[in-house]
Amino acid sequence: MKKLTISCLILMLTASVFGTTVRIKDIAKFQSENTIPLIGYGLVVGLDGTGDSRSTQFTIQSLVNMMERMGVTVEKNQVKVKNVAAVMVTGELSPFMTAGARIDVTVSSMGDASSLQGGTLLITPLADPAGNVYASAQGPISIGGFNISSGQGDKFINNYTLVGRVPNGAIIEKQPPVTQQLSSVKLRLQTPDFT
Repeated sequence: MKKLTISCLILMLTASVFGTTVRIKDIAKFQSENTIPLIGYGLVVGLDGTGDSRSTQFTIQSLVNMMERMGVTVEKNQVKVKNVAAVMVTGELSPFMTAGARIDVTVSSMGDASSLQGGTLLITPLADPAGNVYASAQGPISIGGFNISSGQGDKFINNYTLVGRVPNGAIIEKQPPVTQQLSSVKLRLQTPDFT
């Protein structure tokens, strides 16, 4: 606590010397000891034939349900899902985050898709372990790898293409309750620099 007080004092004195105003919330975030895990089930679309196969029934059922919610009636046996993959979406929520803040999420294939490369996550509600929805995620997936096939059996794979991230892909819809007693607060600099 003493170090935090001294650091804040030095920061305020330095800012006043140069005649600029710096708010702590602009340069630092609360560091939480207890993050809240979030999870959701969603669909990734826009895959170039690398999605789930017809044997992945939960992907077909999810796609049919989604289309029906949008007013489109589709027969289950007519659905082809080669450009769609069922995924689990995970993220971590700090108890100090407010509505409107954004977090990164991880997207992991659940079915038998061969790659999530080029896919877009459709809007997916994210809930805590108790089932309370705190965020919604969507956006283009960045996989950081590739999976190339020559058509003659040769394959070249760099990194894992069935797990990806959506940077700033989830928006917090409601602030979680702060359940811990705050006897002290830790701050984490957004851009640490010792120069």
